[in-house]
Amino acid sequence: MSPRQCCLACLEREPPAVFEAALWIAAEHDPTLQPADVLRELSALQQQISLGLPALPPRELAQPLLRRLNELDFREDDSPPRPQSALLHKVIQRRRGQPLSLALVALELARRLEIPLQGVNFPGHFLLRVTAADHLLDPCGGRRLYTRDCRELLTRYQGAQAELSASHMGACDGRSMLQRLSRNLLHLHLLEEDYLAALKDAERVLLLGTPTAADHLARAELYQRLECPQAERFDVQHALLLCDDPAQRMLLTERLRQLATPPALH
Repeated sequence: MSPRQCCLACLEREPPAVFEAALWIAAEHDPTLQPADVLRELSALQQQISLGLPALPPRELAQPLLRRLNELDFREDDSPPRPQSALLHKVIQRRRGQPLSLALVALELARRLEIPLQGVNFPGHFLLRVTAADHLLDPCGGRRLYTRDCRELLTRYQGAQAELSASHMGACDGRSMLQRLSRNLLHLHLLEEDYLAALKDAERVLLLGTPTAADHLARAELYQRLECPQAERFDVQHALLLCDDPAQRMLLTERLRQLATPPALH
């Protein structure tokens, strides 16, 4: 099977093998990657983590787990944004990554150690939670975030007009996490002008969950850069179907008209 097929097959397991699926996403961009090797590395890391955890009930070990990872130098990547901060095997090698990538490592370790921990698709900065807890956890070090902290975090990423809602703080499933990971990789590959790599991520975004108009437009932009007008038109049409903004609908309609017009001969 191809890495893409292996990724999707991991998500069909019960329970879904989210961490391994994320490794197969990385394998799409690095043909030398063997996910089984990384899984063995994680087993060694699990032993290191276990030795440093206090003797507490599992539901009280989520924050100590994150702090232990921080002690072992797993931190948010503060270098200029590059794909290596989202490709999971690079994150484990470098012990640096985006909040979502660090969260995927923590969630897999928590699963193996039977620590109840869930992902939270918070805007701008992925978070974690323990069921029924009155706070969320930052995967970058384990800081507890209460409602006020979450409101401040939302304002930082979405502006003062943003309003915190319960939907921002609910647990998300593995497909949602990997769809977000794919969007992150799409953005990072675009920054490097690696359009073919970004196209792999854009296609995966559409496969992993319900796409938005923005998802189709992101792929349309790639097809435009790659000079594939028919494929670009397909995604613009789908974006138009999903778009609710009248002003944007007018722009998309005009874009479709231009794409339907044959180029002038010179």
